[in-house]
Amino acid sequence: MVGFLTLVLIIPLSFIESLITERSYRKVEVINEINEKWGNSVVLSGPILKIPYKAYTEIIRFDQKTGESTKEQETHIKLLYLLPEKLSIDSEVEAQQKNRSIYSTTVFNSSMKCNGTFSKPDFTKWDIKEEDVVWDKASVIINTSNLKGIRNEVKINFNGSNYSFVPKYKTPTKNYDGYSPYEERITMQQLESEYLKPESAPIDSSVNFSFDFNVNGSQQVSFVPLGKETKVTMKSNWTSPNFFGNFLPVNNEEDRVNENGFNADWEILQINRQFEQHFFDTLPELSEFAFGVKLIVPVDEYQKSERTAKYGFLVIALTFLVFFLIQTLSKINIHPFQYLMIGLALTMFYTLLISITEHSSYLTAYLIAGSAVVVLISLYSKSILKNIKFPLFIGASLTALYAFIFVIIQLESYALLVGSIGLFFILSIVMYFSRKIDWQND
Repeated sequence: MVGFLTLVLIIPLSFIESLITERSYRKVEVINEINEKWGNSVVLSGPILKIPYKAYTEIIRFDQKTGESTKEQETHIKLLYLLPEKLSIDSEVEAQQKNRSIYSTTVFNSSMKCNGTFSKPDFTKWDIKEEDVVWDKASVIINTSNLKGIRNEVKINFNGSNYSFVPKYKTPTKNYDGYSPYEERITMQQLESEYLKPESAPIDSSVNFSFDFNVNGSQQVSFVPLGKETKVTMKSNWTSPNFFGNFLPVNNEEDRVNENGFNADWEILQINRQFEQHFFDTLPELSEFAFGVKLIVPVDEYQKSERTAKYGFLVIALTFLVFFLIQTLSKINIHPFQYLMIGLALTMFYTLLISITEHSSYLTAYLIAGSAVVVLISLYSKSILKNIKFPLFIGASLTALYAFIFVIIQLESYALLVGSIGLFFILSIVMYFSRKIDWQND
C-alpha cells in the first residue's frame, strides 16, 4: 500500500513540474515583450565595401535568313564585397535591469567606436580590368540584428569624407535554428551608405574608416570578425558575463571579471576563421561566426525550481521509508490515509517554493517552504506516533534531506558525484537500522 501511494503521488508531482514549466515560459514571453520594446540582441557585422564591376558575356546570334552568325558582347553589372584589412572595435556596455510585474530582464546600452583600414584591391587576380570597376557606384554596408535599437545617426568617415547610412530591405534569414525557449532567433538587417566619392575609394592606396554605433539591446552583444586582423575590446558593469562564440577573450581570466564588471579583449586573424576576405555577387550570412558576451542571470530561479521538483519522488519515497521503519520497529500502526496526507504535504513544498520564488529569492523561498513542510509533518507525526522522540527524528531527517537537495541544486560540476555519495550514505543508514527486523514474523 505504501508503494502504491508513492506511485500515486507521482501524478501531483507531474502537475507541479508542468506548472513550473508553464510559469517559466510565461517569464520568457514577458522578457521577449520587454526586449521587443527596448531592443533585441545585438550582432554587428561591418563595414563591408560593395564594389560594382562590369562583366561581359559573349553571345552568338544566328540569322536564319542569311545563314550567318554574329558575335555580340553583353555587359552585366556584378558585385564584389570586400572585407576590411584591419578592424578595431572599442565597446562600452552599460547594463541594467528592466522589470515588469514579477519578472525582470537584463538590457543594455552599447557604445561602439569602430575604425580600421581597407586595402587597395588587386583586381588582376580575379581577372577584372581596372577600367571595368564602377567606383562611382561603390558603397559601404553594415549588417546588424537590431536596427530599431540604434540611438545615433550612423555615419562613416571614409578617407576624410562622411557618408550617411539608410536601411535596405533584405530577405529575412534565421540563424541559431537549434535555439531553446530562453534564446532568441537572430535576423540580420542591412544598412547601406551613399555612393562613395572617387577620392574616398581605395583606388590607388589603402583608406581608413571610422564610425560610432550607439545601440540599445538585450541579452547579448556580439561581433563578426570581418577584418583580416580584428581586435575588439569590451568594458561593462555586468558582473556575470557568459563569453560565447568560436573565440574567447585573450586577456587573463582572472583579469576579466571583478566586482565592478568585466573587461574583455579579443584578437582574431583571418587564418582563425572559416571565410575569405572577399565575396562575389552574394554576401553570405556570417553571423554564425559571431563572438561576444551574453548578459544573463547565472542560474534562473525557475530552472532551480524545476531541478528541485525532479527530486520529489526521492523525497516522498525516503520519507515514507522512514515512517515505515518506525512503524515496523515501534509496532505503531499508521493508516494509509495518514501516509497520503504526509505525501500531499511533501508535494505542497514545491507549490510553495515556486510561488514564493516569484516574489523573493530562491534561498528565501526554499527556507520558508522547507521549514513549513518540516514543521507540519513533525506536528502531524506527533499525533500519529503518540510521543516526541519519533517526530523529532522525522523532523531532523527531513531537514537533512532538504539541506542535501539544496546543496545538490547549487552544485554544477559535482552534483552527480555528491548526489551519488549522499544516496549511498542514506542507503547505508536504512540498511543498518533495518538489519534486525524479522520480516517473516512482521
